[in-house]
Amino acid sequence: MRLKKAKKKTKNPGPNGALATVVVMRLYIAAGAPNSVKAVANLAAICKRHLQDSFKLEVIDVLEFPLRALADGILVTPSLAKVAPSPSAKIVGDLSDRSGVLSALGIKE
Repeated sequence: MRLKKAKKKTKNPGPNGALATVVVMRLYIAAGAPNSVKAVANLAAICKRHLQDSFKLEVIDVLEFPLRALADGILVTPSLAKVAPSPSAKIVGDLSDRSGVLSALGIKE
C-alpha cells in the first residue's frame, strides 16, 4: 500500500472573501495495518465532506519514522493529532466515530 502525504492550501477564501480557518492535522499510521487503512479512508471522507480545501494533513508512518512518533508522544496507531487551531486534540482508533472526530476537530455537523 502506498500512502501519499496530502498537502492542502494553508489559506482559503471563504464564500464572502474572508479567510477560512485551516485545520492542521497529523495522522500517525502503521502502513498496511487494517485499522490504519480504515483511518486513512475515514479521514479522507471527513475532510472531503466537511473541510474541502481548509485543511493541511501530514501522514506519518510510524514503521518508517518511529523516533518521530515517539518524540510526538504517539504510542498507538492509528492516531490523529489536531495541531491547529487551538485547542489541540488527539484521537486514537480507526476514526469511524464520525461525530467524535468532528467534535475533536472543532467542526459542527
